[in-house]
Amino acid sequence: MIETQRLLLKEINESHVEDILRIRSNEVINQFVKRNSPKNNYDALQFILTIKKNTQNNQTVYLGISLKDQPNLIGTICLWNFSEDRKTAEVGYELLPEYHRKGIMSEALKAVLDYGFNELHLQEILAFTHRLNENSKGLLLKHHFVLEEGRVDEGFPDNTVFRLTEYHFKTE
Repeated sequence: MIETQRLLLKEINESHVEDILRIRSNEVINQFVKRNSPKNNYDALQFILTIKKNTQNNQTVYLGISLKDQPNLIGTICLWNFSEDRKTAEVGYELLPEYHRKGIMSEALKAVLDYGFNELHLQEILAFTHRLNENSKGLLLKHHFVLEEGRVDEGFPDNTVFRLTEYHFKTE
């Protein structure tokens, strides 16, 4: 678990089925994400069980985001798609729309970047975001990610690729 000023970033488990269903099936979030969204609690549970297995296998660090005074998850953030040498990972995140524009994801991202660089000893973190997702692009730029001009997200032509190196994180 990672604690910030306002947030708890915690492992996701079977008690979070309804939260995961609400987050991953949200139409506002999904307008920028290509995925199979859960249709019911069973689908959400299957997703949680996959995440738990991938976490145990060190394939992902996947955390639910909650406000300290509320048990419910309001979003998720993860490091995944690690390179073979574990020097590079991809960050992914999502937040229910009613919590947008409050600095919540910025706070969560800063904590996860710190964890990635200082605990996992990553050298770079990549982020892939839809070219029209201005909120996400603004968040990445605020945290010193750099747009990788001309780099393509294989199979997702509408995505742009951002990169943050350990050096730029440490010197921010």
